[in-house]
Amino acid sequence: MKAFLIADIKVTNDNWVPEYAAFVHTLVHKHGGRYLSRSGNVKTLEGTPPDTSLIAIMPFPSTKHAEAFVADPAYAPYMAARKAGSESRFQLIDDSDLAGTISYLNKG
Repeated sequence: MKAFLIADIKVTNDNWVPEYAAFVHTLVHKHGGRYLSRSGNVKTLEGTPPDTSLIAIMPFPSTKHAEAFVADPAYAPYMAARKAGSESRFQLIDDSDLAGTISYLNKG
């Protein structure tokens, strides 16, 4: 089952950003992922806007691939830098439809 990692980040100190942006995508690719978007152009169409600087959306072949990326020892220093300079939330969702009514999604 395909998985999507959604990173919601509020940058509080941008010292970590250049190195993270330059190198982390190679670790994402190493684990079978890619970026659909890594953007600061966040526009809330409904609800209370989050206090977010950027959102990244990355599909992976499975939840295990996404979890392996996050647990990769090579990612640890980048994760530590990101955590020190931001308020971050990483969410993992699969490609299922909880209602089970969309034919091209797995039934949730």
